[in-house]
Amino acid sequence: MSAIEPITGRYVTVEVEGAPRRIYFEEAGAGRPVLCLHTAGADTRQWRHLMNDAEVTKDHRLIAFDMPWHGKSLPPEGFETEEYLLTTEAYVATVLAVVEALGLDRPILAGCSMGGRIALQLAALRPEVFSGFIAIEASDFQPAWYDIDWFHRPDAHGGEMGAALVSANISPYAPKAERWNTLWMFMASGPGVFRGDLSFYTRDDSLIGRLGRIDTARAPVHILVGAYDLTCTPEDARRTAAAIPGATLAVMEELGHFPMSEHPEGFRPFFLDALTRMRVPAEALK
Repeated sequence: MSAIEPITGRYVTVEVEGAPRRIYFEEAGAGRPVLCLHTAGADTRQWRHLMNDAEVTKDHRLIAFDMPWHGKSLPPEGFETEEYLLTTEAYVATVLAVVEALGLDRPILAGCSMGGRIALQLAALRPEVFSGFIAIEASDFQPAWYDIDWFHRPDAHGGEMGAALVSANISPYAPKAERWNTLWMFMASGPGVFRGDLSFYTRDDSLIGRLGRIDTARAPVHILVGAYDLTCTPEDARRTAAAIPGATLAVMEELGHFPMSEHPEGFRPFFLDALTRMRVPAEALK
């Protein structure tokens, strides 16, 4: 039996920090745009289940893109002479460039892990660009409890080591096939990419001082966190939500750090509920 999925993939070239970036993106559905951000060390494939879900896409246009260095988005020209270390500034600039290039009118921004962190940064820094924020496995700041340099060494396979680390962050309720599909994305990650992402995730604490400026009356913020997430625990998410006036929070009891990928059926109702919370008062759109 064969079946062609409704997901379509294309490329767009944008400018980030004065240089071109060829970005791969996928989309499915029609209606209100939802821009989806993958986790550190992974790619857009994490969102494939939701993009294939007719109930999700009947009223929403889901768009997911691979950050430069990830998935089908190649590193920039001259990458062989650079050390990849993601920064908040470059991440913000990339997301905004994709929004502009695709002509998205105040999309919902949905990001997981480092994508959830940058969603909250954008809620504070550029709220006028978006109509709502779904921050998944997101907290104000989490310092590393491991040595990130281990993920880029000549005597170790960074991808397999990254997969070993994140395997502890996947819920025991996750279906076996999706657990391994999730881990494969980390195994296939480019050299030094996971380390470069974690440099942003574990060293930039600038979000802490910005949480109080987020205006949820202008664009709602809903935080989702898995009960089996060891990196961003429910306590971390609660602390973060409490610092954002008007933010809402849901703890997903049987999910871990990669809910849309590791256990899509378990995540589905939480994501559908999050979408219903992204209603913006008419006066906020003026």
